[in-house]
Amino acid sequence: MKKTGANKMGSMPVNKLLISMSLPMMISMLIQALYNVVDSIFVAKICEDALTAVSMAFSMQTLIVAAAGGIGVGINALLSRSLGEKNRKMASLAATSGLLLGLIAYIIFLLIGLFAVKPFYVFQTGDVSSPITQYGVEYLTCILVCSLGMFAQMLFERLLISTGRTFYSMITQTLGAIINIIFDPILIFGLCGFPKMGVLGAALATVLGQWVAAILACIFNIKLNHDISINFKKFRPDAGAIKTILAVGVPSMIMQAIGSVMTFSLNKILIWFSSTAVAVFGVYFKINSIVFMPVFGLNNGMVPIVAYNYGAQNRTRMMSTVKYSVIYAVSLMLLGALVIEWIPDKLLLMFDASEHMLSIGVPALRIVCVCFPFAGCAIVLSSLFQALGHSVYSMMVSLVRQLFVLLPSAFVLALIGKAMGNNVTYVWWSFLVAEAFAISMSLFFYKRLYKKEISKIPVGVDS
Repeated sequence: MKKTGANKMGSMPVNKLLISMSLPMMISMLIQALYNVVDSIFVAKICEDALTAVSMAFSMQTLIVAAAGGIGVGINALLSRSLGEKNRKMASLAATSGLLLGLIAYIIFLLIGLFAVKPFYVFQTGDVSSPITQYGVEYLTCILVCSLGMFAQMLFERLLISTGRTFYSMITQTLGAIINIIFDPILIFGLCGFPKMGVLGAALATVLGQWVAAILACIFNIKLNHDISINFKKFRPDAGAIKTILAVGVPSMIMQAIGSVMTFSLNKILIWFSSTAVAVFGVYFKINSIVFMPVFGLNNGMVPIVAYNYGAQNRTRMMSTVKYSVIYAVSLMLLGALVIEWIPDKLLLMFDASEHMLSIGVPALRIVCVCFPFAGCAIVLSSLFQALGHSVYSMMVSLVRQLFVLLPSAFVLALIGKAMGNNVTYVWWSFLVAEAFAISMSLFFYKRLYKKEISKIPVGVDS
């Protein structure tokens, strides 16, 4: 019998297992964060308007990630739990059903890319002929129309992660990122015989990296992933599998989509002050991704371990995984916060920051990064809720944090800032207020879930 990647999730020592599954994901997601940073660094060399346009596109790109990520979370929870229950037929149904849902989601974004990009930018800028709108339409249309590559990459990689093959996922993500980094300057500035394409070149480089990674991840699943069988010829949609994936995935989609609404709305608030403030917000997201993405990689390694041992009814291994994940996540976040507090100006100068941009960006970075360690703990607890099929808890935390606390407080603080000499610095304090609510709610839901469900799981043994 072929050895399956899932076997180790019930037997390998937890700390070693978590590191072995998470480290490749952390490395690959760090590389992805770096290529996003490099992408913006090159775009900033075109002009600040181009950087602002790409920053405004982030909210729509977040929606794509939300759709693919939500489906991926649903696949992950069902597939890993099915493997823990030794139900390989359901595991294969989860994989194939999830890929079908991804194709349906892509069609929706294709239509948005063809018909809704210009209204999206005009609503933010208020000017159909502004350079920001023109740059944005060029960039985002390409990203959306060609987003099938992103859906395929994320879902095929999720299948590798769910079955414990994180090393192969690291390879695909790393290759996609490297291709993006290589082709960014070539296509943006017209090097090596290619035409000069500007922001369109940045979009094409991103799409090219996604498609190459998607194809390689597909090959890895077909040739090397023996825990599942992907066969669309004999596939018949399974209502039970699709319902389970959506039950877990839709709250996760909503949770991530809330981030898109928050970004879009905060851009509208910041542009009251200047387009430079919007550019700073976009740069902040690029910089914080270097800190956050490895933590998300850690969680991607954590979720299948927790879900598998939940299916296998082993509370000891579940909680050990959560404990180590919290320790590592908070440590990484604290380190990132200290670096940002130390050299915020140098980080901003990588994006060709002007004096005006530095005057806005330095206090912004120093204020917002204070909440990083608390966010690390909240992120792990959110992933625990998803792994146990309670994504609604994660959704509620995200909803309150970003829509009911962050945006209203940002709006009020913006009014104060306008009255205090057009000072945008006040707005950044809303992030700390929101994070305080998020960690409080996460701990409340964790205690509730532990009392009602986790404490009733058999203790099991730790290897």
